[in-house]
Amino acid sequence: MHRRTALRAAGAALAAGCVPAALSSATPTGVEQDAFQPRSRLGLPGAKEVVVGPDGRTAYVAVTDGFATVDVSDPDAPQLLAERRGLLGDREDGPMRRVHDVAVEGDRLAVAGPANGVGVSGVLLYDVTDPAAPERLGFHETSYPVHNCDLADGVVYLTANNARDNPVVLVDAREDSLPEVARWSLYDLDEAAWSAVHLGGRAIHDVTVVDAVAYCAYWDAGTWLLDVSEPSDPRLLGSVGGFTAEELAGLDDAEKGFQSIEPPGNAHYTEVNDDGTVLAVGGESWDGHAGDGHGGPSGIDLWDVSDPAAPERLSSIEPLVPADATVQGTWTTAHNFELVGGRLYSAWYQDGVKLHDVSDPSSPELLAHWRDPVGTRFWTARLGRPGDFFVAADMAPPGQPSDDAALYCFPDRAGTQPDQPDVRTPTPTPTSTPTGRSTGTGTPPGSGGTGSPTRTRTPSPTETPTDGPTGTPSETSVPGFGALAALGGLGLAGWRLLARRE
Repeated sequence: MHRRTALRAAGAALAAGCVPAALSSATPTGVEQDAFQPRSRLGLPGAKEVVVGPDGRTAYVAVTDGFATVDVSDPDAPQLLAERRGLLGDREDGPMRRVHDVAVEGDRLAVAGPANGVGVSGVLLYDVTDPAAPERLGFHETSYPVHNCDLADGVVYLTANNARDNPVVLVDAREDSLPEVARWSLYDLDEAAWSAVHLGGRAIHDVTVVDAVAYCAYWDAGTWLLDVSEPSDPRLLGSVGGFTAEELAGLDDAEKGFQSIEPPGNAHYTEVNDDGTVLAVGGESWDGHAGDGHGGPSGIDLWDVSDPAAPERLSSIEPLVPADATVQGTWTTAHNFELVGGRLYSAWYQDGVKLHDVSDPSSPELLAHWRDPVGTRFWTARLGRPGDFFVAADMAPPGQPSDDAALYCFPDRAGTQPDQPDVRTPTPTPTSTPTGRSTGTGTPPGSGGTGSPTRTRTPSPTETPTDGPTGTPSETSVPGFGALAALGGLGLAGWRLLARRE
């Protein structure tokens, strides 16, 4: 059963209310019953994207130098099942680095990388019938980095930023050899027009596939919908938002850099509702003009795509704007999320995680919001089991090592965070290192006494197998723009901005 189908069935049986669960080993006395706070935290170095299996009992996490499987059947006490790090370490150009994305369908797991940069590239396929003992089935090697992927109906979909046409590539995961079966790009529409656009303006950042429709986020070029019912022959259905090829081609070098990191545009991530009529498109952006308020963070737009050829924007979930919205400041832009069962589970980096009721997509209602802007920086949020819990991956805040990353479990219900810290207020700056980046500050302000779990890592199971040597490479500090920088798509201003951050 496809996970979305399973969640739809479970959502139909969602109870009207659920009893708040106690926070693992850290619940303070006297906290109100509707207090919204994490149920648990599992330290997981390098954590980035997380997806949940169809039964809601296992989470699969990209951990930068590999992946991990986690038993979340008890969201109050998640348990690490297995880690596979140093993937393809026996290769001359290995191991695979910057593994930022995974995708699961049934008992198959796709693991893709690197999100940007060079080295061994492609997608690995694993059998996770036993999540505690993943077995590698095959590897599809590519000549381009793979920032994101999806797995649907036995086909793996890859973002192929190849410094030319930047296609979405379809790979048949039903065959052991994992052959490529098709690819589609904006060049299929008008090669002359789109080849005149700088690479950063038309990078393919994400692909999501539901019910034989692929939703391809092409940054400033918008989101493009493809009929993939016949995987060997993708066909265009329509597009949502974005600039025209002519508008993007007309930018000068400085404008290219700023446009690539500032709104509008910046189609970063997409999700669609259960019946495919509502599409959520998240942007990722900052203020690139040295804090003069010209740019800033992006939010999530909800679109009516019941007719893909004539989409209509229904509403927008706006981001909070911090005191410093530059890349060097506090990150509050939208990142990854899941839209299912009339609810939107979303991550906003240092602005934490949010839960919205979007059963009426023209009028989203915020149900819950938790943040710790100094101690966490959330990559994604995804439903675990309806009415019970959702998961979120914390990639660790700027200046703290990736070893501080973690997987959180939150209650799937409305509530209010006690003493929520204000992300708009500048936070104390940690002591600077010789490289100009900041160090960690220990227990985050505002987290004490609110039930925040202790920040400790759960040891790995004994003798966890690996596919090669371990070790996490240095990471780019702007997840959404590493791919663009690698493509040479940013103008001079954008390059300088990213270089200062890295």
